[in-house]
Amino acid sequence: MTRYFLGVDVGATKTHALIAEENGQACGFGEAGPGNHEDVGYDGLAAAVYRATAQALARAGVSIDQIAGAGFGVGGYDWPSEYEPTLHTIQQALGLTAPFDAVNDAIIGLLAGAPEGWGIAVVAGTGCNCWGWDCHHRHIGRMTGMGWRMGEAAGAGELVEEAIRFVARDWSRRGPSTRLTQAFVERVQARDAQDFLEGLTQGRFHMSAQAAPIVFRVAAEGDAVARQLIEWAGRELASLAIGVIRQIGLESLEFDVVLVGSLYDGGPPLLESMREAVLAVASGARFVRLTAPPVVGGVLLGMEQVGVKGNFIRGRLIETTKLLLYETSSHAELGATTARSS
Repeated sequence: MTRYFLGVDVGATKTHALIAEENGQACGFGEAGPGNHEDVGYDGLAAAVYRATAQALARAGVSIDQIAGAGFGVGGYDWPSEYEPTLHTIQQALGLTAPFDAVNDAIIGLLAGAPEGWGIAVVAGTGCNCWGWDCHHRHIGRMTGMGWRMGEAAGAGELVEEAIRFVARDWSRRGPSTRLTQAFVERVQARDAQDFLEGLTQGRFHMSAQAAPIVFRVAAEGDAVARQLIEWAGRELASLAIGVIRQIGLESLEFDVVLVGSLYDGGPPLLESMREAVLAVASGARFVRLTAPPVVGGVLLGMEQVGVKGNFIRGRLIETTKLLLYETSSHAELGATTARSS
């Protein structure tokens, strides 16, 4: 009899659910909106998990009672005090009878990206975070996930904020000249640097994490300040990894550092400074860019709940999930095209 497993990736912008068979064949995918309880509350978490899972079950042609195990990577689940409320919310939303567990969403990125299923995941997207698991999945290391307030950087948002500080120093003659000034002025269509800075302080202009590619572009053009900022971001991300490495005692071991998030698309300088700092503490660290959908890690976590060793089918699970997502996307685009033409 076929056993099915459920994985769910709950984020601040979207929620993905995946159903897969025990042999690694992905067979159902669903998507919903944000489920991070810090943003939408636990009711919002329940609604997102329910909608995404219901879609995945319908597309797989199975019921929730046929799920043998489930794993949930939940953005916003950062502290032990949030564990029971998170489990309760999921249970109430889905009525699961199978064994299941919930972890921070960085952990399912780790499971999806590390062939051996343990090590460190360093997330650098809009924000940043870092979690790790030892080889026995008994000890977890983590950051607070609270960004600047706790001195944790640097996702794209922190990189842009730091770049703005250098632009202000350029304008006030407290720091070196940088091409970032003109690039940011052009980004918001300000008159000049003063208008840009005044507009930021008065709310006429806004700079978000989406401006991070500008920093990488200007660095590639040879700007020393922009290059310095990217190297700073790499060292900051390394400091997160180093903290988790020390928490779970990985300094003398060989392990994977899974790089999760769009900031790593910026180019070599970020990774080069990050690698140098991490390897000075843990020479056995191997850097792996996550290319698999993170929700795959949720399925592997679900398999773990019933003693299934997912590492044996991990490759097939990733391959069939990518194919399923491609087919789902193609059908959605075809439906949209048909609707527009009718």
